[in-house]
Amino acid sequence: MEKNIEEQLLEELREPSTQKGAFAKLVSEYSERLYWQIRKMILSHDDANDVLQDVLIKAWINIDNFRGESKLSTWLYRIAINESITFINKKKNQNNISMDDDDSFLMNTLEGDEYFDGDEAQKLLQNAVLTLPDKQRLVFNMKYFDEMKYEDMSEILGTSVGALKASYHHAVKKVEKFLTDSN
Repeated sequence: MEKNIEEQLLEELREPSTQKGAFAKLVSEYSERLYWQIRKMILSHDDANDVLQDVLIKAWINIDNFRGESKLSTWLYRIAINESITFINKKKNQNNISMDDDDSFLMNTLEGDEYFDGDEAQKLLQNAVLTLPDKQRLVFNMKYFDEMKYEDMSEILGTSVGALKASYHHAVKKVEKFLTDSN
């Protein structure tokens, strides 16, 4: 039976003689997907690149601790999400924003980002998404934008499929209400 790419990559990552080359493959294979996951949470291109670098460094440092209980991609997504949340919380602390406050500072970041080329409708949708609590925003982004299956989200986030479905449902209702109220 032929090994899939992840299994082959993992084997090469565990072998000291092939580890560096395998990590280069990992970076090539997953960087863009991880970047967009991070960017959806952080919104700024430059900040997303910085966080992506942190994610890749953390993955490199901890690759020997990866036990293979989940897929390699799941482990990388989990690191990316945790690093993104850490980054957002640091930004809130730097700006003296309560952890319970909304993330409207992120919208200012988006509007000031020279790489954002969205139209008004996209800005409005992003504004609506930013009103969601962190967990709902994360679930909404993964389901709506990434079209990720609930089972994969469950593995990445360590949350039951039922809870994720409920979270997504509530997020959609809040986004719809925001968009309706904005018109």
